[in-house]
Amino acid sequence: MWLNETLKIKYPLIQGGMANIATGAFAAAVSNAGGLGLIAGGGMSPEMLRENIREAKKLTDKPFGVNLMLLHPQAGEMADIVVEEKVPVVTTGAGNPGIYIKKWKEAGIIVMPVVPSVALARRMEKAGVDAVIAEGTESGGHVGELTTMALAPQVKAAVNIPVIVAGGIASGKQLLAAVALGADGVQVGTILLASTECPIHQNYKNAIIKAKDTDTTVTGRIAGTPVRILKNKMARTYIKKEKEGAEMMELEKYTLGSLKRAVFEGDVETGSLMSGQVAGMVHEERSLKDIIEGLFKEYEEEKKRVMEVHL
Repeated sequence: MWLNETLKIKYPLIQGGMANIATGAFAAAVSNAGGLGLIAGGGMSPEMLRENIREAKKLTDKPFGVNLMLLHPQAGEMADIVVEEKVPVVTTGAGNPGIYIKKWKEAGIIVMPVVPSVALARRMEKAGVDAVIAEGTESGGHVGELTTMALAPQVKAAVNIPVIVAGGIASGKQLLAAVALGADGVQVGTILLASTECPIHQNYKNAIIKAKDTDTTVTGRIAGTPVRILKNKMARTYIKKEKEGAEMMELEKYTLGSLKRAVFEGDVETGSLMSGQVAGMVHEERSLKDIIEGLFKEYEEEKKRVMEVHL
């Protein structure tokens, strides 16, 4: 596919940019396992981002990237750091990267924004990005409204640049479906949370492993800031208060610092356990190598099975 051929990586797979989780060490581990690891700028200061980029360089000789949340108050400084540190790939979310694209492209950086709609995908193509990441609402964290099944083929038909498909991919079957929808590569997150290399607290990992198909919910839909997480005390309280018409200031009491509580303290009751709907398909802790290799091995088997069934 375009992704692995362009980046010279083994598998056409990007690790999602998960704030407070995707460190330099984790990104390097994903890259060493054959994918494209990402360092998540969300939750970091510019100084922390630079440190994590340099750590990743020490731990892998493979390509890796940085994910920038454009609502970050220091996004501009971080945009300069990826140029200074010669990061080969940048993905973006929560905003329009238009003001940074020229300098990134002049530095030879491959730019791939996450898009939840056809309109934004077209706008990004006009702005000069290399590819877009069409992410369906099945994914964990900040989400749009369209499912991957609906979004991906519409984005693919609307633009003439490569499309990376994300949201709801945890098996070879789903990977094959993504390819059928037009994927030039895929991005995954939830299935990597239960990896031995993932730095989240063991309580968080166990919650992912124990999750059933209906165990995620979306907070912030009414307020226009939808985030998919595992159901827990915080999620139930937040949604109840939101439906009652609570103001943003009151709602923020429940979410402020909640992701860090989940990631670092293992607080599964009041922490924000960001997770996609495929958490119900994650049943054990495995190495990144086993997870990624297994995904593509099953993909090849499913592709062969489908061809035999329909010949």
